[in-house]
Amino acid sequence: MDQEILGRRVGTGAVPSHVPFRGGVAGQAHNEVAFRHFLGIELRRAQRSGQTVLLALVSMPVSPGRNATVTTADAARMFSALGASIREVDFVGWFHEGRVAAAALIQRAATPAGARQLIADRVTHSLRVQLADSSRPLRVRVICLRGKAGR
Repeated sequence: MDQEILGRRVGTGAVPSHVPFRGGVAGQAHNEVAFRHFLGIELRRAQRSGQTVLLALVSMPVSPGRNATVTTADAARMFSALGASIREVDFVGWFHEGRVAAAALIQRAATPAGARQLIADRVTHSLRVQLADSSRPLRVRVICLRGKAGR
């Protein structure tokens, strides 16, 4: 089951062996390939069970004259903030390497109404604390990926 999210294909194929995982341990961020691999696994589970996966995306929009990628220091703080906003069963990593950080929040029950906004608010607050000295704007979006149509 391949899905397109924000114009990027999330495939469920094998992870190339030449791309090492950075992570795999609670509290660490996955690279883009690993994150998409694990997201694909969770989307297949969601499809079988009819549940949802919430995808929290964090980016620092580029203003004219700025570098398009997130600095290493800002990335570390972004992932720290994301990690502080999720549970142990959820995972974080790059949705788009160096540009968009993400957290996959696994929902084992029906996603309550308003959950997306609550999570977006919690992540935004945590990011503001972590990146208080950064002048770059932040963008947080939470997308609900449904396992089965009509739910």
